[in-house]
Amino acid sequence: MAKCTFLGLGVMGFPMAAHLVKAGHEVTVYNRTLGKAQAWAEENGGQSANTPRDAAQGAEFVFACVGNDDDLRSVCLGETGAFAGMDSGAVFVDHTTVSAKVTAELYKAAETAQISFVDAPISGGQAGAENGALSIMCGGDEDAYARAEPVMAAYSKMCRHIGESGAGQMTKMCNQIAIAGLVQGLSEALHFAEKAGLDGRAVVEVISQGAAGSWQMANRYETMLDDQFEHGFAVDWMRKDLGICLDASDEVGASLPVTALVDQFYKDVQKLGGGRWDTSSLIKRLRAMG
Repeated sequence: MAKCTFLGLGVMGFPMAAHLVKAGHEVTVYNRTLGKAQAWAEENGGQSANTPRDAAQGAEFVFACVGNDDDLRSVCLGETGAFAGMDSGAVFVDHTTVSAKVTAELYKAAETAQISFVDAPISGGQAGAENGALSIMCGGDEDAYARAEPVMAAYSKMCRHIGESGAGQMTKMCNQIAIAGLVQGLSEALHFAEKAGLDGRAVVEVISQGAAGSWQMANRYETMLDDQFEHGFAVDWMRKDLGICLDASDEVGASLPVTALVDQFYKDVQKLGGGRWDTSSLIKRLRAMG
């Protein structure tokens, strides 16, 4: 079993780190709120550290799942960053959804520090993290990925190396682009059913078995119909991700008209006070329009 570090104990990182312990790995954790790291250690039997550098000392694998580009830089770089504490040959695995720019920056910094950097964003939401059933899309050197993959198996149902550094983040962008359109389409369908006086549950029971079926429909339609939006990835984070997608689309020359439109719809949801609602709250915008 491996000696591991996990940086970031939010709704995703907390259970992911616990799965590493359950799989038999030795785990040290760090969180910006130190009390949360200490609570995790007490609950799961691992160790906590006061800085990313201290947490990463002697680790074969350092995993991170933090908020954004700046958060990732802060746990990687500087005198108290993880890179400063990692041994030569160790592997840093980033599960955060961040820009391709910061991934390229940290990949080079890792090379200088004689360590490996794998970008490995995740999909599957809080339930996927808690159930150890995440999908992980990875970029970076293939040998580093091959070493880390058996460890990531503790919390994944699908883990794949897509290509060179940055390919994992680009794949996550594809994931978010697809979700944006799917959730808007589902929101419109359910809103239409309500306006037409139909039984939304009966409608979904039928259409979910045909070509309209999707994970979003299967897992979110009931809470959408019940006007409950505390069950997943927050709108604020989705807008962060879609901003990354739209920036990258300019760089690669892709056209994302639906993504750009749905991003503005999420902005409307934020104006309704729904920044912390889950992404299925797009239907709230439609209901607010009458």
